Amino acid sequence: MVEAALGYFINPLVSIAFGVLLLHERLRPAQWAAVGVGVVAVAVLTVGYGKLPWIALTLAFSFGTYGLVKKHIGLDGLESLAAETGMQFLPALGFLIFLGARGDSTFATDGVGHALLLVGCGFITAAPLICFGGAAVRLPLSAIGMLQYIAPTFQFVLGLVVFHEEMPIERWAGFALVWLALALLTWEALRTAHRSRSELRAAAARAGEAVAVAQAGVEPGSGVPTRAVAAAAAELAEPGQAPVTGTVEAGGDLPAPDELPR
Repeated sequence: MVEAALGYFINPLVSIAFGVLLLHERLRPAQWAAVGVGVVAVAVLTVGYGKLPWIALTLAFSFGTYGLVKKHIGLDGLESLAAETGMQFLPALGFLIFLGARGDSTFATDGVGHALLLVGCGFITAAPLICFGGAAVRLPLSAIGMLQYIAPTFQFVLGLVVFHEEMPIERWAGFALVWLALALLTWEALRTAHRSRSELRAAAARAGEAVAVAQAGVEPGSGVPTRAVAAAAAELAEPGQAPVTGTVEAGGDLPAPDELPR
């Protein structure tokens, strides 16, 4: 379980690498730092295992490739899952027939509760895949990679608390570095979201002033006090928006009428 968690910890790094190298997505400095810390964490964990963690790397690159294909196909979550299920239906049916012929099928032989649990496994598998397919076409692949640090954390806790797997000091060191990378990514995401909201509010205020100036008929560069402009802006402003004040600065360029917000 812990090695599977390692694979899913590496997976976001693979998704971020695919996003940067193949889709030409850009990372900010803090994100690059987080990726660097993640690479060091993988190296520490590899040393701790004493060998290259093939299971973890196979998980990481296979699911990273899955996300990349999802990104390129562009189908929504439900449609993409339906297409995948349709492609796998005949091979899966053949495998079930093979199990039944060998007497290894337990779906109809171990009671209703067992059958319901197997059906529930299908639902528990399908629901996250639908959500993942919907997110893959709406978010940058690098952002998807960052969010995918959540699942291996749960797997790590399960391996430690439920299955009581061993955690020597080098594994603790590697996982601590992974969590540091996650903390950097989370901090960068929160900071960027706050800055984006501030920029949107400032842009909305500038757009409102431009509309008011245009409707008041004030020429750019006149330096005319904008009391009339402010009154016009107050009528146009949405409830709770601060009124526009100040003057029309010399040299200011007003947007063309067809560029003004409706």
